[in-house]
Amino acid sequence: MIGIVGVPNSGKSTFFKALTLIEDVEIASYPFTTIKPNQGVAFVTHPCVCKELGVRCNPRNSKCINGIRFIPVKVMDVAGLVKGAHEGKGLGNQFLDDLRQADGLVQVVDISGHTDSEGRQGNGDPEEHIKILEEEIDYWVFGIIEKGLKRIERIAEAEKVPIERLLAQQLSGLGIKENEIKEAMKHADMGSMEFVSILRKVAKPIIIAANKIDILGAKDNYEKLRNKYKMIACSAESELALKEAAKHGLIEYIPGSSDFNILNESLLNESQKKALRFIKERVLKVYGSTGVQKVVDELVFSILNYIVVYPVANENKLADNKGNVLPDAFLVKKGTTVKELAEMIHSDIKEGFVTAIDARTKKRIAADYELRDGDIIRIMFK
Repeated sequence: MIGIVGVPNSGKSTFFKALTLIEDVEIASYPFTTIKPNQGVAFVTHPCVCKELGVRCNPRNSKCINGIRFIPVKVMDVAGLVKGAHEGKGLGNQFLDDLRQADGLVQVVDISGHTDSEGRQGNGDPEEHIKILEEEIDYWVFGIIEKGLKRIERIAEAEKVPIERLLAQQLSGLGIKENEIKEAMKHADMGSMEFVSILRKVAKPIIIAANKIDILGAKDNYEKLRNKYKMIACSAESELALKEAAKHGLIEYIPGSSDFNILNESLLNESQKKALRFIKERVLKVYGSTGVQKVVDELVFSILNYIVVYPVANENKLADNKGNVLPDAFLVKKGTTVKELAEMIHSDIKEGFVTAIDARTKKRIAADYELRDGDIIRIMFK
């Protein structure tokens, strides 16, 4: 789950809409069941192995356009980023609960500096907005640790249990692991704000969508901050406009592309032509894309460390039992084993696991084999 966060009027809602506006998507089944009102489906993009292997794929759980696999991910519009959210201000508890569910966060920031932290038009400081989110998460986690720290210390001493194990149990809802706590303890005292900040970077990694990059003043702010934070220049409004135009058959546009093709200029009015020229000249030619797709791809693959693997039923035909070639693309964390992949596909497959075959080498691989990006795997089970 990816959380989309931002102070009011940062362009967060536009970013979320641009990300989840999907045209002509025919996918057999998403890997998730229910979508709540503030949630949606977006895609990450990754080179499909079909091009490398010279085969034509028939995707089921994803789609392939010009050798690029579009793999669905769940995204959430997280409302309520205000100073003091950890104390219950604004949407308070709802904001924190949404954050808890997210594996990683995209913080949409008005990089032009034309919006203050409460969403009012005027002079704003983009870096202040970035720090608000960091501080709210830090205070939230700090509060959880502080509440139970003395009890944990007593139990650790009395029962001779490693304190990091007990703290990991307390923070399990945030996805913080024992080894991550142990690593943080090497650099800061447990219960300090520095300790909490280290954990936050692991548990809730953030990438900044430097939004409204096409507005006056935005580029200067972007250049000042780009080396200080993980940040990508972005124009959510441009991405939404291009997707809407593609949806209505006015242009051909693939998300993440550096250009688009006008399909029939006679269908465009002067205002639309002007808007498309602006996007091409001021956004695509300068930054290489609108940045929206790049933000999500960067978060999933470079920060959260996911890879793409392809389970198949026939290692020779690279197909499922119905003959679909490379039917499924699975997002898995680096370090995921074949046995863990089997469980992701179906619990019965894990229980009846016998062995697996690497479809490239045709060799058998062990249950504890760590998957690599682009692996095509046949899992054999009873």
